[in-house]
Amino acid sequence: MQKKIILLPLLLLYSGVLFAQSANDIIGTWLNQEEDAQIEVFVENEKYFGKIVWLKNPKDKNGDWVLDAKNPKEELRNRKKLGLTIMYNLVWNHHDLEWSEGEIYDAREGDTYALVAKTVDSETLNLRGYVGFSIFGKTTTWKKTKLRKTK
Repeated sequence: MQKKIILLPLLLLYSGVLFAQSANDIIGTWLNQEEDAQIEVFVENEKYFGKIVWLKNPKDKNGDWVLDAKNPKEELRNRKKLGLTIMYNLVWNHHDLEWSEGEIYDAREGDTYALVAKTVDSETLNLRGYVGFSIFGKTTTWKKTKLRKTK
């Protein structure tokens, strides 16, 4: 009986250590912190990208598609936000158990930030966008979800 009591906590500890050790844990559909967009994360050439696949309000009050109007590049301001790739070139770092070396584009403000992402558990992803050093950044949390239908 005593062996079982000791073994159970060790098994629970070991299973926790095994979590988030896979580079592909980030793949899937995530609901952003504001719950107004879903981002599909996918892998291409061993790097991870994310694109907007659902928006709570994909069209404005006139029924026109919401555009990337604040993009610093004038020639890109007529792109629809729906379908826009906003996360680029993340690389899995197996030593730190996180994805790094990427960038994230904030279509609300038209700003691009360096990005580090890390799973908290199988349903939670923390993303830290920053300029220069990650200590001076901002962390946002996404939750794994099922793809919703856009109106």
